[in-house]
Amino acid sequence: MKKFLKYIVLLVFISSAMADLKKEEIEYKHGDVTLKGYLVYDGLLKSKRPGILVIHEWWGHNEYARIRADQLAEMGYIVFALDMYGKGILAETSDEASELAGQFYENRQLMRDRAAKGLEILINNKRTDTNHIAVIGFCFGGTAALELARSGAVISGAVSFHGGLSTPNKEDANNIRCPVLVLHGGDDPHVGAEEVAAFQEEMRNAGVDWQMQIFGNAVHSFTNPKTGTDNSKGSAYNAKAFYRSWSAMKFFFDEIFR
Repeated sequence: MKKFLKYIVLLVFISSAMADLKKEEIEYKHGDVTLKGYLVYDGLLKSKRPGILVIHEWWGHNEYARIRADQLAEMGYIVFALDMYGKGILAETSDEASELAGQFYENRQLMRDRAAKGLEILINNKRTDTNHIAVIGFCFGGTAALELARSGAVISGAVSFHGGLSTPNKEDANNIRCPVLVLHGGDDPHVGAEEVAAFQEEMRNAGVDWQMQIFGNAVHSFTNPKTGTDNSKGSAYNAKAFYRSWSAMKFFFDEIFR
């Protein structure tokens, strides 16, 4: 395992050494709410680039979302990590996170509209190849990524990392206009077998171009090292699952951006 982790660190170091990341904090509004997102891209690349929209976990727009955005920018994409909650709003406890995310779970139209506002920022950037845009999300953000796809957004693909899969109106899957990739922990106690089966049926019935990869011995939040490694807590980092899921995402992007 130590050799495996060293290999991942080496790959990140090599890719970051070859990029000149330009980073911008962007304030924007959705209705009366002021939001603060994070735009990053490789300044060495002068042509328009495929765009990636990143949606954060239920904790809010924190450093983790920006770390993943930086990694995507190092791969040559222009990336916007949006803000779902509002400028400076971050959860410190699970109860706070549940309350913040809950307003969106209870109002899926708000979830879709708030995500769409972030998508608008990415689309309107002059560096973005608007014909090639994907959205990815983690946990709560994975749910939001799928909801954005269900809204009929004109995007090239949607990726959910350990996100919730249920939706109030399964018929909305008929609005999906892009391929969908779901990356799921096989032992995730928060998204169980029934929810997985219902999602697969939803996609199948709507004729969506979808795929799902399930990672053994992985629970919720398997991409985030800050969750620790104790699977008994229900949320835990799994280095192998992260590497495999990230590789699956990269292969997916290679396919949809051809």
